[in-house]
Amino acid sequence: MLVQGAVGVVTGGASGLGEGVIRMLAASGGKGIIFDLPSSKGADLVAELGEDTVRFVPVDITDPAQVTAAAEAAGEAFGRVDLLVSCAGISSAKRMLRRDGEVHPLEHFRAHVDVNLVGLFDVVRNIVPVMARNEPSDEGERGLIVNLASIAGIEGQVGQMSYAASKGGVIGLTLPLARDLASWGIRVMTICPGTMHTPMLATLSDEMIEGLAEQNVFPKRLGAPADLAGLVAHFMENTFLNGDVVRLDAALRMSPR
Repeated sequence: MLVQGAVGVVTGGASGLGEGVIRMLAASGGKGIIFDLPSSKGADLVAELGEDTVRFVPVDITDPAQVTAAAEAAGEAFGRVDLLVSCAGISSAKRMLRRDGEVHPLEHFRAHVDVNLVGLFDVVRNIVPVMARNEPSDEGERGLIVNLASIAGIEGQVGQMSYAASKGGVIGLTLPLARDLASWGIRVMTICPGTMHTPMLATLSDEMIEGLAEQNVFPKRLGAPADLAGLVAHFMENTFLNGDVVRLDAALRMSPR
């Protein structure tokens, strides 16, 4: 699949890593469809990049009716969908048992699973029928799904139980989904980012951000949206990649804390 001419749906596409993928598609001759909350800056990105290249579909991925409607809108926007990149997600920390006796709230765990795993799956299952309508390439390819997990899904730290469990589910989804969709010519890949320069880190001080970057083996910097977008572009153009999980983390291995 060439990036040029491809149409990609990106959840969480109005900011952070998702915005990076949208900008990559627009800059490389592709087209992007932003799935994000109505309160996001999706409309601003469309105004900047042009409606001929980017469209914005407001959607809350935890609402199945909205997801179904958004998938239909995506199929109509440019007449096809070749790529789905699932970047939408939430992350906040809670210990199982605090020193003051407070127990981990069930709602916190459920919210992370609902957004990061169930919502992701619901978008996938609604976009797949749109992809399946594509004429196959000479190799038989009809589409590519790229899901974002996290290195926390492999080696989560203290306080990351909700986030790590939800991202671990995304990792576990990778191979069976690839096997399930092989007969349709749809590939599936998962990326596990490390510490990335996204809005999730925007509230941290410069000193804390420098400390996070220092933990990376090399390079000693945070990952950028362009790093992830470049990897997505490689996945698109290298059709032998399928059913695998790739770390994007500058060789970082997370300590317990």
